Amino acid sequence: MGKDIGVHGNLFGGIMLSWLDETAATWACSICENPNMVTVKIDETNFERPVKIGNQVNIYGEVQKMGRTSVTVYIEARGYNFYTGEEKLVCSTIFIFVRIDESGTPIPIGEEVRKKYQHLEE
Repeated sequence: MGKDIGVHGNLFGGIMLSWLDETAATWACSICENPNMVTVKIDETNFERPVKIGNQVNIYGEVQKMGRTSVTVYIEARGYNFYTGEEKLVCSTIFIFVRIDESGTPIPIGEEVRKKYQHLEE
């Protein structure tokens, strides 16, 4: 969208961060089988190359750690060029999400979910 593009013809970094957070949060909810996950930390984000008009952005992730109340995921965005078929890393970061109750207090992620990822627990 035009409003998402800066004067150099690149996607704004803040827009990319918003997409990453929304995607990662939705995925964290899916992983933890619970809609009550919130972002508590975004690590350093490395912007490797710009996203140009006409490129598609594909977002990928990997669970890095599963804690008692939190999940840590590595997320990366890749720009896909329809004309060349190339997909190149655009940026990457690590998000930490915590499961909360109605008052915002951290609560344990379900035991069945934690069992799936027990090889990653701290």
